[in-house]
Amino acid sequence: MASTASHFSLSLPTKQTASSTTPKLNTSSSNLHCFQSSKFLSPRYSIELNWKSVSESSVVQGRSLKVCANSAQIMDQFTTKADHGVPTTVDVDLGNRSYPIYIGSGLLYKPELLHRHVHGRRVLVVTNNTIAPLYLDKVVDSLTRGNPNISSVENVILPDGSVNFVALGGGVIGDMCGFAAAAFLRGVNFIQIPTTVMAQVDSSVGGKTWINHPLGKNLIGAFYQPQCVLIDTDTLNTLPDRELTSGFSEVIKHGLIRDAQFFEWQEKNMQALMARDPSALAYAIKRSCENKAEVVSLDEKERGLRATLNLGHTFGHAI
Repeated sequence: MASTASHFSLSLPTKQTASSTTPKLNTSSSNLHCFQSSKFLSPRYSIELNWKSVSESSVVQGRSLKVCANSAQIMDQFTTKADHGVPTTVDVDLGNRSYPIYIGSGLLYKPELLHRHVHGRRVLVVTNNTIAPLYLDKVVDSLTRGNPNISSVENVILPDGSVNFVALGGGVIGDMCGFAAAAFLRGVNFIQIPTTVMAQVDSSVGGKTWINHPLGKNLIGAFYQPQCVLIDTDTLNTLPDRELTSGFSEVIKHGLIRDAQFFEWQEKNMQALMARDPSALAYAIKRSCENKAEVVSLDEKERGLRATLNLGHTFGHAI
């Protein structure tokens, strides 16, 4: 018997024209794509509704809604109560390196979401002393329950063979784990399970993994995409208030640089976000991921448009 779920997919062009037009912010447009320039964006966007019935064995069951994101069409969907354990999916479209972002409550108890992205028999989970007591056992159980292909789940780097790295924690954990995954054996599979707002709306998406050096911040790293990003919004229930508000700055950034209607929505719903309303959080995370996924799809290696995502970072890093 099929149940229902919402699936949001971005299908974006990667070919850029030779136009040198400087992108300008358009705050009057209801379209998500506030940067209007032929250098970066295709002039045609559409919304496709695709209703399907699928089997119980599917990871995302039931109703499928594909949206080439237009904020005017989905502004108030957060008001619908989120179903526990039923994910919303945002796709990062990078050809054969595309991957899904799963967003929802209780997803750590949905082992099938991780099973489809784990390749090989051994898994390495990278986390820290703060997060491990809260979620490590849940993640290990989700990785191994009903999956006879997994022979071991470790929290140290294995000496050889096909391994999977799982980053469980905030932005620092995700960056360190992602860079290690890119370097170890010239690249092994890794999965992001972010547990902070900042990591869920920004650092876990896009494959930019960096570590600091005594001579400067983020000098060593790689562009290395994960197999998937699993965002369980319940992990924000244990996040300190300071970390919660810090992460909202990244949500606001997405509205400021490219999504005027999302910024207006934030102004009206910031109180709900601060109160950790599950539906408001899920919507803000989804919308932020959609914005970043589109930018990454257009400019993965930060040669132009993606630099706009650094708004505020330059001064922040210096401070």
